[in-house]
Amino acid sequence: MKTFAVIPAGGKGSRSGFSVPKQYLKFYSKELIVYTLEVFQKNRLIDEIIIAAEKPYFPLLKKIKEKYKLTKIKKIVDGGKKRQDSVYNALSAINADKDDLIVVHDAARPLLTASVLNNAISIAEKKGNALVCLKAKDTMIKVRGTVDSYLDRREIYNVQTPQIFKFKDLKKAFEKAYKEKFYSTDESMLVKKLGKKIHIAEGSVLNFKITTKSDIQIFKQLIKQ
Repeated sequence: MKTFAVIPAGGKGSRSGFSVPKQYLKFYSKELIVYTLEVFQKNRLIDEIIIAAEKPYFPLLKKIKEKYKLTKIKKIVDGGKKRQDSVYNALSAINADKDDLIVVHDAARPLLTASVLNNAISIAEKKGNALVCLKAKDTMIKVRGTVDSYLDRREIYNVQTPQIFKFKDLKKAFEKAYKEKFYSTDESMLVKKLGKKIHIAEGSVLNFKITTKSDIQIFKQLIKQ
């Protein structure tokens, strides 16, 4: 069984307020996406990396691959209009067996730890899939203009990535979604629509997605240390 890492990197990062997508911003002379890719390059459980990105950034990604010796990057494919399209394009480019594992991880989550990744892969190997999540710590509310209700935080989790599935299940989930003209913000929702149980793997506060300028400042401070 092989394990493929799919990195959707087609987002424009408009919420970060910068002129280039945030995954290509440099931090201490290294692009943000490099920090993410190195996590998978160094992990012995990952066999191949596939990146889905906008075509104008293909030359940069190829330079990054050579400069940082990211030998596990096997393909760079065209990203789609939405995340779902990007992941599907990458999935379609993979030569995988039905029970191979597909690890989908956001390009802008550069602080994924080896322990979180390894644990998620272990759960997926045993149970068929794994969704990395962080249990809610704060009081959670539902708002409709004003506070509508209070949610039981014992039942609330913040969804992160990676999200790991068997190739056959993820491919079937995408095909079903496109047939029904359904778009989701993540892969787990698509797989759950197949009737599959989604299994939880423990996440980390460090595994946050860099979206805003505040996130960027936090990331800079963390890697500086």
